[in-house]
Amino acid sequence: MIRLLAFTVSVLVLAAASHAEERPPIFQQMFKAYGLESFDQVEKIRYTFNLEFPGLNLTRSWEWEPKTDLITYDGKDKDGNPMKLTYQRSQLSSQSDFVKNEIDPAFSIDNYWLLFVLHVSWDGSAKVTDEGMQKLPLGNGSAERVVVKYPSEGGYAPGDTWELYVGADNRIEEFVYHGGGPGTQQRPKLLMATWADYKKVGPLLISMDHRGTSDGMPTRVFLSNVSVKLTGSDSWMNAQ
Repeated sequence: MIRLLAFTVSVLVLAAASHAEERPPIFQQMFKAYGLESFDQVEKIRYTFNLEFPGLNLTRSWEWEPKTDLITYDGKDKDGNPMKLTYQRSQLSSQSDFVKNEIDPAFSIDNYWLLFVLHVSWDGSAKVTDEGMQKLPLGNGSAERVVVKYPSEGGYAPGDTWELYVGADNRIEEFVYHGGGPGTQQRPKLLMATWADYKKVGPLLISMDHRGTSDGMPTRVFLSNVSVKLTGSDSWMNAQ
């Protein structure tokens, strides 16, 4: 679970818009619904990632400057002691093995949960298809099933597939993750979770709470303390 969705995010925001235009109409509508067309206004974003899993409770706090890829981590070191550090992703090779192999992959995981739709848009290797209305896997009712599939070779999650169940408001209501390809022993084979507690954070729309199962085990991923600072502003805008 810890290593799920470890993707790099060092991609130009301009590429996001171009990828979004190549996807099915519903994905373009999702992109707009989440406020991601305005992401270039974001100077800084901070948030806390929380994971509850049997025998494991994780909390990691981040502050990220998307334009410079400056990252501040506030959490624990490898021995479980409190630590805070700042690093530049462009200079990652000069960082310690702990930062390269533990902190930066953790940032990628947590940021993917925060900005899922934007990450799919950034990664042009993922094929996105609209499969029409289908029954929700966890709740009652139906939603538009949008499938995101990565090729069997290349990329950061070869063979992995996400089924997104999208409501009439173009928001994800639930998703199902299917692990595939090399390295799946480090990721769940099947993860099912809700997308709930949506809040506006500046121009962005963020799902704060995800509850479901990971390989049959109860799992909750939730975000807290989410806020953004926009270009030209000195104040933080909190989730509301």
